[in-house]
Amino acid sequence: MNRRSTLAGGDTGTPVSPSPAALPAAELTPVTNPRPPWRQRLSSWDVRTAPYLYIAPFFVLFGLVGLFPLVYTAWVSVHDWSLLGGQGEYVGLQNFRDVLTNPYFAKQLVNTVSIFLLSSVPQVVIAVVLAALLDSNLRGRTVWRMSILLPFVVSPVAVAIIFGSLFGDRYGLVNQLLGGIGLDPVLWHVDRFASHVAIATMVNWRWTGYNALIFLAAMQAVPRDLYESAALDGAGRVRQFLSVTLPMIRPTMVFVIITSTIGGLQVFAEPRLFDETTARNGGSDRQFGTITMLIYDFGWQLRDLGRASATAWMLFLIICAFALLNLFLLRRFGVLGGER
Repeated sequence: MNRRSTLAGGDTGTPVSPSPAALPAAELTPVTNPRPPWRQRLSSWDVRTAPYLYIAPFFVLFGLVGLFPLVYTAWVSVHDWSLLGGQGEYVGLQNFRDVLTNPYFAKQLVNTVSIFLLSSVPQVVIAVVLAALLDSNLRGRTVWRMSILLPFVVSPVAVAIIFGSLFGDRYGLVNQLLGGIGLDPVLWHVDRFASHVAIATMVNWRWTGYNALIFLAAMQAVPRDLYESAALDGAGRVRQFLSVTLPMIRPTMVFVIITSTIGGLQVFAEPRLFDETTARNGGSDRQFGTITMLIYDFGWQLRDLGRASATAWMLFLIICAFALLNLFLLRRFGVLGGER
């Protein structure tokens, strides 16, 4: 036997693999995966970026029509800015001080809050009740569901004309009905609280059906098994509504309450068109003028965009404060008990 083979493999003659030092350099190069084809790279890139592209249009539109006007209004509010002359000198918070010392600001702020409370609170309650009725086995449900949205599609100008006639001080239908039951007529366009009730009625008539359909969609998404289980436990219709329906539509209630708050504090068309003679300034004594009407007066009648922008920013902060207050009250009374 060859001595070299004996030393390498022993007496058994088993071959031994050569050591790495004895291998050529080309055979020691590690094997690497080949670069994936361009179609696979494109597919991987699409998976990573497609979700962002899908949501990008919302953020682009929000930046153009939401965020940019908000920031630009803040810039205008700290300058002496005329509608015709354009940007003037920097005045800091002087426009905000002028608005706060304006004799009509406090009064129209109270009017805004009053109309908001008289419209938003009954609006949400009535909308929930109407949605519960439409969700039941009501005869002709399709017709009722279609008809409940009709007030929303009616022009605000037409609504103002109709309700202006209904709440007329002399020949209004509401005063005639009040006289028929022995009550004195109400000066709807003169009395401050009465005008708030009339305007809030207009707002409720126009927006209650819209919110009712939102609640109806949420109620139809509630699993019917929950109602069957509640019925087996002996719960009646009212108990099912309180213990099953309302807890299950909490997110929708929060949405409607927040949007009603925003819309109620921004009310403009209804008080602006309530009275053809005095509604331009919110009544003869500003008895039903709102903050948005004050913004209109500053911007288009006085042509002072600086004070108009300052008023708009103050209204924005007031809306944020009411929204946070709503969230606090909803959490306090358990409406948001299951959410974080």
